[in-house]
Amino acid sequence: MSIVLIGYMGSGKSSVGKKLSEMVNFKFIDLDDYIEEKEKLSIAQIFETKGEIYFRKKEHLYLQEVLELRDTILSLGGGTPCYGSNMDTILKAEGAHSVYLKSSIPNLVRRLNPEKAQRPLIAHLKSDEELTEFIGKHLFERSFYYNQSNQTVVTDGKNIETIAEEIVANLF
Repeated sequence: MSIVLIGYMGSGKSSVGKKLSEMVNFKFIDLDDYIEEKEKLSIAQIFETKGEIYFRKKEHLYLQEVLELRDTILSLGGGTPCYGSNMDTILKAEGAHSVYLKSSIPNLVRRLNPEKAQRPLIAHLKSDEELTEFIGKHLFERSFYYNQSNQTVVTDGKNIETIAEEIVANLF
């Protein structure tokens, strides 16, 4: 079995994934880290030198590769399910269980604001209002894909361990 964590940036996919990995003794894989390791370039460098189309093709290829592994917790980039046929690939993967970590816009703004400088997608946004509008627009566009997940866990007001326990309780 593999557990695929889906959600917007700042929703806790990596933190929850690492906790789940400990709880069920599965290997944790962050798809962006996996791509960087395989390509020997950072995601930013791939976009800069080879372009988004190249990146999205590689992302799909590596997603398929990782979904073939067993006993894994896979954390996806926020946009991964929304490109090409990635969501269909996830839903059709044998033994894969997808979980949407659903966070409210105010919660995402609160979590992402201190990290803006490290997140190229939002680094240019100056105010809380701009960040709120940006996240709201993205969530609206992406919700069609996120909501196809096998399970949805609302993360607001919960700590990492509680979220992980909720996922495990639904699976085992």
